[in-house]
Amino acid sequence: MPTRRAHSAANLRMRRVYDPPSPDDGLRVLVDRLWPRGLAKERAEIAQWPKELTPSNELRRWYHEAPDERHDEFVTRYDAELDDPAAQQALAGLRRALREGPVTLLTAVKEFPGSHVDVLARHLTAEG
Repeated sequence: MPTRRAHSAANLRMRRVYDPPSPDDGLRVLVDRLWPRGLAKERAEIAQWPKELTPSNELRRWYHEAPDERHDEFVTRYDAELDDPAAQQALAGLRRALREGPVTLLTAVKEFPGSHVDVLARHLTAEG
C-alpha cells in the first residue's frame, strides 16, 4: 500500500532563526534577504537560502520606513516579486520539498503575522 503524503500546508513551519534547530524542522530555509545579525552560520544549520524568494532590497527598505501604513501595498508588491520566473522556480522546488516532509521557514522577524513570511507561506501552500 503506498504511503500518503501530508498536504504541504501541514508540513510548513515558521520559526525564528535564532531558536535552536529542532529535529522536526526538516529542511531549514532562511527567508530573509540579509544574514541574521550575530548568528554564526554553523549554529544556524541552514540548508537553503533562496534570496529570489525574499523581498528585494528596495521593497524591504521602503516597507520598513512605515510598515503600519504600507503593509497592504507591501503585500501587493511582494506578490508581484514572487511572480518572477526565478522566484516561481524556487517556489516550485520548495513545494516539492513540502510534499516530501517538513520545511521550516526561518527568519529574524519577531512576529510572523504581517511579515513577508506570511506572504511567502501563502504562495508555498497555494496550488500551483
